[in-house]
Amino acid sequence: MKRREATAKQEFILATGNPHKLREMSEALSGVELKPLPAGVELPPETGDSFEANALIKARAVHAATGEVTIADDSGIEAADLGGAPGIYSARYAGEGAGDEENLAKLLREVDAAGGDRRAAYVCVIALIDEDGHEYCFEASCEGTLLREGRGTGGFGYDPAFVPDETGHRDQRTFSELTAAEKHAISHRGKAARMLARHLGLEPEGQMPESLP
Repeated sequence: MKRREATAKQEFILATGNPHKLREMSEALSGVELKPLPAGVELPPETGDSFEANALIKARAVHAATGEVTIADDSGIEAADLGGAPGIYSARYAGEGAGDEENLAKLLREVDAAGGDRRAAYVCVIALIDEDGHEYCFEASCEGTLLREGRGTGGFGYDPAFVPDETGHRDQRTFSELTAAEKHAISHRGKAARMLARHLGLEPEGQMPESLP
């Protein structure tokens, strides 16, 4: 089937100061050019009570400041034995200014102390605000299991300890041990990016196009 082309080369601002997210989203969302947060534009505090609310807070702020099409994502990990924590607090779980290693160490300590259920799910919501100010949200998740200690050098955040279900029960590689392509194919962010791509009329790289409205 012939690839469905966008009417023009699309450029969006990605409302994040996280270079890892910019790289992953650029790899996962083909057919558009993602621009980093413009100098001088600051993101507001994430005061929402859900991933969707926080993604919209960031997208609205950047769209208001620039007038450009903006996307923002809010994502995190939810541990079953912790009642869904850290959830929306994933990026600052060990406190403001904490790094990935500190956040992961705290999560694994608390899961160890909580008992036997090491099930967890990554969740991502991507918010889009188009040139007319219309708002859209796309949510996806990836379920898996948390190891007792991290493995691998790729990815970021909680990836070194997260083994996704979708690679199969015989494959115990963590997100940090998968290739970028393997991770994008099953990750929460990759799935949400493909939902956004379908909304935009784009065919994600490496996939056959689905029926479009």
